[in-house]
Amino acid sequence: MSILYIVIIILLVAADQGTKYFMSVWLKPQESVEIIRGFVRFRYVENEGAAFSMLNNARWFFVIVTAVCVIGCFVALFNKRLKIIYPALNSPFLKTAIILISAGGIGNMIDRIYRGTVIDFIEPTFVNFAVFNVADIFVTCGAAIIIIYLIVDIIFDFGQKRREIRNYKRRR
Repeated sequence: MSILYIVIIILLVAADQGTKYFMSVWLKPQESVEIIRGFVRFRYVENEGAAFSMLNNARWFFVIVTAVCVIGCFVALFNKRLKIIYPALNSPFLKTAIILISAGGIGNMIDRIYRGTVIDFIEPTFVNFAVFNVADIFVTCGAAIIIIYLIVDIIFDFGQKRREIRNYKRRR
């Protein structure tokens, strides 16, 4: 399975880098193309910071933070001892989230190292929001999966505790 995870991560990073390359060649000269009027357009942006261009010119800070996060994701994905200690890491949902976050982090880290900026190109026009890229989608979806997993897990644990209390009270 480890090789499958690596292959998936490589394919996702390739998809991210491929879209960025395509947009830098096709879109950069035009700067903006309406895709769905009033909903989304492609607009070429070079982002030197994080989301919403926060912390501009902190390139190496983001490279280091991203590298640490990706290494943490790889440890969570591939370390068998850690999976024994934290059995939740065996969940296909968390594995999917970790793969998405790793691929997105690597995709944007490649941009920061080799280009000095991250290429963003997807701009929602129905709301005032940041321009983003495919790697950002991967990271966001991965984070959303983790949040949903945790909420469901908390609800399940809460329900289980309530049942245990009810059963305890019935036995008394």
